[in-house]
Amino acid sequence: MLRKISLGKRSAVLAPLVFGLLLGAAGAQTESVLYSFCEQKNCTDGDSPWAGLVLDQEGNFYGTTAGGGITTCSYYLGCGVVFKITPKGKETVLYSFCAQKGCIDGANPFAGLVFDQKGNLYGTTENGGVHGRGVAFKLTPEGKETVLHSFCAHIDCTDGYSPSAGLVFDQKGNLYGTTQYGGAHGGGVVFKLTPEREYVVLYSFCAQGYPCTEGAQPVAGLVLDQKGNLYGTTLLGGGVSAYCSDVGYGCGVVFKLTPKGKETVLYSLCPQYPDCPDGTSPYAGLVFDQKGNLYGTAAHGGANGGGVVFKLTLEGKETVMYSFCAQTDCADGQEPYAGVVFDQKGNLYGTTVDGGSSDCIPTGCGVVFKLTPKGKEIVLHTFCAQGNCADGAGPLAGLVFDQKGNLYGTAGGGIYVGGVLFKITP
Repeated sequence: MLRKISLGKRSAVLAPLVFGLLLGAAGAQTESVLYSFCEQKNCTDGDSPWAGLVLDQEGNFYGTTAGGGITTCSYYLGCGVVFKITPKGKETVLYSFCAQKGCIDGANPFAGLVFDQKGNLYGTTENGGVHGRGVAFKLTPEGKETVLHSFCAHIDCTDGYSPSAGLVFDQKGNLYGTTQYGGAHGGGVVFKLTPEREYVVLYSFCAQGYPCTEGAQPVAGLVLDQKGNLYGTTLLGGGVSAYCSDVGYGCGVVFKLTPKGKETVLYSLCPQYPDCPDGTSPYAGLVFDQKGNLYGTAAHGGANGGGVVFKLTLEGKETVMYSFCAQTDCADGQEPYAGVVFDQKGNLYGTTVDGGSSDCIPTGCGVVFKLTPKGKEIVLHTFCAQGNCADGAGPLAGLVFDQKGNLYGTAGGGIYVGGVLFKITP
């Protein structure tokens, strides 16, 4: 797995909690926990919410947990759930995965959800399905699940497998997503799902062969422009001078893909390895500003080695907005695995999985940050500010606004060590 924190590693990341260490730190008192997962016996309410959230018009939150639920999956603490949480913190499990024999309904969703106009939810799971390599699914508001595609349906998994990112709609109702593995060349795919459930591979990465200069292993989701072009990132691949993996692949790319599947690399990260001030390893997707520029994060690299927030024009000019670990002990945050969101004034908000001024061992428990259009960073919250990390720790997902300007997200930790849904009042 190319994921910084997986369920199998959660005990290692949160080991200080298990051993009862009291980890306290001074932080901005703007955070509150709406829900702590694993409140129910055997974590049937969900465990490990590593994905972001979506809201309905009434302010209810919808998301996934990678573990927990009514069915055990190997060493995972359950096969995962889709949940609904009210603004007052009441949780309802809409669906527990692996409810069907052989987990053909999917297992372990690491990605978030998207609504259609009728209120149905759509998402992916990394595991499960007819072939055991993940599914794309639809879930009605009443909790009825339909598998839209089971990955690895083709010989040698040319349709891709193990989707770790969510889905996005175009104006015609087609769904688009990525898989980090598989495809015709083994570097992952970008796929399209029509309303009639026709599955089409738009692009298979590593089509140009080693070292995959056009990108490899897209672990993040996609964004669309008004013409239907798709934009995204890959974790590996890119410029031939950059070797950011044990097998000699590059440090990741930002790409554009036309509706007909023609790919253009807009930017290759770290063109001159090992000096990577522009960042490496983008785990997260992208977001547009009003002028059509793209913004994203890279988990590693930067001037201080703690990752970056970057801006990229459609002509391929990259600007580093902020390099993390600029402060002593990375009190400003380290390793942004999630993307960023804008407010109406053009400020950016996001999370880092490590860093912060807390006493988490060894590199901090992460922060929620604000970044002005001029690149000034403000830490809004440092996780593990409460004893035993009751306020959360190690956020892998990004943030979402409500109509009042409050921010919401998910993290590990919590009073039951199953993760939290938190609120930040900037």
